[in-house]
Amino acid sequence: MSVFKAYDIRGEFGREFDAQSVYSIGRCLPELLQARRVLVGRDARLSSPAVRDALCQGLIEAGADVDDLGLATTPMVYYFTARDGYDASVQITASHNPPSHNGLKISATGARPVGRDTGLAVLEARVAGVLPPPAARTGQWRPVSRLPEFVAFLRPWVPDLRGLRLAVDGSDGMAGLLARDLFGPETTYLNCEPDGAFPHHGPNPLEAANRAQLTATVRAQQLDAGVIFDGDADRVMFLDETGAFLQPDFLIPLIAGRFLRAEPGATILCDIRTSRGVTDALTAAGAQPVLWKVGHAFAKLKLRETGAVCGGELAGHYYFRDFCHCDSGELAALIVLGELAAAHARGLSFRQLLAPVCRYANSGELNFTVERKADAMEALRVALVTEAPPRTVLDFDGLRLDYADWWINIRPSNTEPYLRVVMEADTPSRLRERRMRVERLLAPFVSA
Repeated sequence: MSVFKAYDIRGEFGREFDAQSVYSIGRCLPELLQARRVLVGRDARLSSPAVRDALCQGLIEAGADVDDLGLATTPMVYYFTARDGYDASVQITASHNPPSHNGLKISATGARPVGRDTGLAVLEARVAGVLPPPAARTGQWRPVSRLPEFVAFLRPWVPDLRGLRLAVDGSDGMAGLLARDLFGPETTYLNCEPDGAFPHHGPNPLEAANRAQLTATVRAQQLDAGVIFDGDADRVMFLDETGAFLQPDFLIPLIAGRFLRAEPGATILCDIRTSRGVTDALTAAGAQPVLWKVGHAFAKLKLRETGAVCGGELAGHYYFRDFCHCDSGELAALIVLGELAAAHARGLSFRQLLAPVCRYANSGELNFTVERKADAMEALRVALVTEAPPRTVLDFDGLRLDYADWWINIRPSNTEPYLRVVMEADTPSRLRERRMRVERLLAPFVSA
């Protein structure tokens, strides 16, 4: 499987790609993006310095000037790409992948995403061919330090957290660079020293085992909430006062509320897997919810196209018009905690605050390893539509079928060998019934 994915470049370093292939990417990237100035950041993975060295060498040989940001969160790289007018940027990270993996998140001018449809497919073809000759002028490569500036940008978003008892888990990732500056001295901090070996747990908060330490802390200390970031801090997730995991899309109305007070009727972007409880809540608040494709490379462009003030995904990405149309785990955390602090002052717990959104029985994302993904999706579609015509059909990212009392989205993963299914129903019994039916229909295609 190629390391060139739908949204970024990612794989096991030393096996699926190596320093030579990264160097080749650096040699081809400036011409592809017409980039003379490139910003480069990296996470703390053990392979990141080697990836940085190979990438920057290729970039300067191609004639680009490189500003090396050093250790940085992915949102930091987005922010300075847009603010300082870079022609392109690269964040070296494999996000939530295992420690042996690494990758490249590439942005063009204005922090616009470079995905498969907007440059990665062309880049892959060029890297596989003959490299262009070195530029007549070798670019300059210099270190830059911007962390205090990024903290200063976020400072106005920092809410009054007095009276709110919190734990923040940095997942040994990049959120640890600035967590204490944002969340204050009264917060309990877990794993907030960046360590690319991820010694305490994996950097994917969607996996329950990686939240176990935070869950135990929230319960033992009887805290009001837990916050956990992924490895590069572009995603954030939350636990309520019982230590229970809050499905990330449930937070979208809470985040949107901050902006709807200033812009009533604003558009809010959601991905195709979003709970009906979320879209119901947004509509009730006067917002205009828009469903779109999964993935940051698609969401950022749709945010620009629709003029949405913010948006969110089931995977814990939250996007902001006023943050260069990009995602920021740090900014999302500050907004959510600000809304929670205000509710807490009114006597509401986190669970009570979200109760109006959590109205339906939701499966979360189910992953099926299947042979012949397209055939499996078509078989499922034909069977379900034949049984009962859906009220609406969305087919821009897999397939979403909406019925009066339940819905399903089934889509092939863009980054992993899975068919992903999300289902929701008006009652738990209805969800169990429909899930059993869907699993029976998929059984002939599931790999052992």
